[in-house]
Amino acid sequence: MSKLTAFIKRHPALLVGARFAYRWLQPLYRQPVTGWAGYARLFSDWRRYLAAGGKARLADFYPRLEDSTRETPFDPQYFYQAVWAFSKIHQAAPAIHVDVGSDVKFVGMLSAVTMVEFVDIRPLPAQLENLQCRAGSLLSLPYETGSVHSLSSMHVLEHVGLGRYGDPIDPGGMKKACAELQRVLAPGGQIYVSVPVGRPRVQFNAHRVLALAEVIGFFNGLTLVETAFVDNHGRYHPSIRPEEMCFDERGGSDYALGCFHFVK
Repeated sequence: MSKLTAFIKRHPALLVGARFAYRWLQPLYRQPVTGWAGYARLFSDWRRYLAAGGKARLADFYPRLEDSTRETPFDPQYFYQAVWAFSKIHQAAPAIHVDVGSDVKFVGMLSAVTMVEFVDIRPLPAQLENLQCRAGSLLSLPYETGSVHSLSSMHVLEHVGLGRYGDPIDPGGMKKACAELQRVLAPGGQIYVSVPVGRPRVQFNAHRVLALAEVIGFFNGLTLVETAFVDNHGRYHPSIRPEEMCFDERGGSDYALGCFHFVK
């Protein structure tokens, strides 16, 4: 047990106080300007709640000031890529599907319809009947050559080699990761990937943005079956020819998202 943990156990009031302060200050961290107006609304709502007969102590408050929106907020790229990949994998009905590093909500839902092996450099401590989690790197996957028949890695490849997730710095990381995915893919195997597309660049240390030709070139040992596209206005194009993918840099978004289905 660390000295800090031992100290907190001896002084539990400090933990309660820290949690209270965090709850109150977190909205200002997320919305440093508009957050103050949210507090005014919060106390106005509280007074009306008490006047209506409700009971809520100030000490138990948990301010959530950013959720009063006209529309349900969502990330179009992650939402639509999950719909696209899930539907294609579900239709293919593999006995086992391997995913490398994708959004864990997508992985969890996918495990409801097929057996999923999830690989990440940061092991996922989740337990589901049809989900097996294992540690592994996109640069050295824990599979024999040509052994994986169904494979995905969504919104992941663009990060490899930039150090964001604790991976080693490597300017050629993405190219090596694409080669490693192809190595483990079985003949006739299906792979689903998505990456940012737009003006080619490295936005260190977040991600890379790639030209369409770069993406296809990284997988030149495979046959492109189908593409989908989430443009930089957040619109979803579930089936689109690669040459129709276009990025409007004046549209106010850094990049669009290309989804690619390849077969070996």
